[in-house]
Amino acid sequence: MTTALIISEILQWVVLIGLGIAGLALARQVGVLHVRVAPAGALDAGKGPAVGEAAPHIHVTSLDGTAMTIGGTLPAASLRLLMFVSAQCPLCKSLIPVAKSFARAERVDLVFIGDDDPAAQRAMIAQHDMGAYPFVNGAEVGRAFEVDKLPHAVLLDATGKVLAKGLVNSREHLESLIVSHEMGVPHVQDYIASRPADGTAASRPAEGTAASRPAAGTAHAA
Repeated sequence: MTTALIISEILQWVVLIGLGIAGLALARQVGVLHVRVAPAGALDAGKGPAVGEAAPHIHVTSLDGTAMTIGGTLPAASLRLLMFVSAQCPLCKSLIPVAKSFARAERVDLVFIGDDDPAAQRAMIAQHDMGAYPFVNGAEVGRAFEVDKLPHAVLLDATGKVLAKGLVNSREHLESLIVSHEMGVPHVQDYIASRPADGTAASRPAEGTAASRPAAGTAHAA
């Protein structure tokens, strides 16, 4: 009886050690996979003002009647995020609280842009508690930035220069706009393309260098 218990305990320890080794091996493989998988980033369609160019200077009026300017020097904020959304776009509405949280965390001036029925946009603003953020409703901004799919984001600096832009559907995509700016590349995809085929990280650039509904200027993403 005693011998059987000893053998049983030995076998249990062997199994535990085996599981531990397997866990370490799995953790190593996860680490390798993390290195090899390319980071997700906002997808730039290659339309509108390019990264590094000055944004169009557009005088607009928000839904609440406030006159404002898109492009040009910002009076206070160092960065401005233009978030193109629509009341007819379910993905846009799910991303609104994410954009608000992102703007607070990154201290970015957030402006929502749309081209839809004003009543529908106001209902969306009330439903998603967007009253603290300007909402510009009209086709002129979408046309100027050549936005044809939503949700779409454009990050501007304090002088009105385009820092990053692209289609977004997650917080990770929004964060990629900041990351690409900090890395000194136009888009995360440029960094991905520069990485060697074996998945090892390429040298990082010096910091600081360099859906939605068809409408006049905007359309739903597929």
